[in-house]
Amino acid sequence: EVQLVESGGGLVQPGGSLRLSCAASGFTFSTYGMRWFRQAPGKERELIADINSSGAYTYYVDSVKGRFSISRDNAKNTMYLQMNNLKPEDTAVYYCNAIKIQAVGDATDYWGQGTQVTVSS
Repeated sequence: EVQLVESGGGLVQPGGSLRLSCAASGFTFSTYGMRWFRQAPGKERELIADINSSGAYTYYVDSVKGRFSISRDNAKNTMYLQMNNLKPEDTAVYYCNAIKIQAVGDATDYWGQGTQVTVSS
């Protein structure tokens, strides 16, 4: 059974930090690209960070660039998101996603259940 389990969310004050984890099982983690999405109330889910299967390449949306850092440990089948200098607008449910593209228009992906991050004083 494929599982992606996020953890590490919670309530933090503005300027604070959190580290999210995404533990994967049931598939070959090291062959999948991994992504973090978030969804704020009333808004669409958005991609905020992406890391390729080896960890050599990363992408960040402009709103988190310089504050968030995505990483992965293929030996532990786990992906991380280090979030620093958090802002109230970072409040959202954070989801991890695993994706493998076999061909154009042919991809396999899996989702976690999400973890709530709330930034408030």
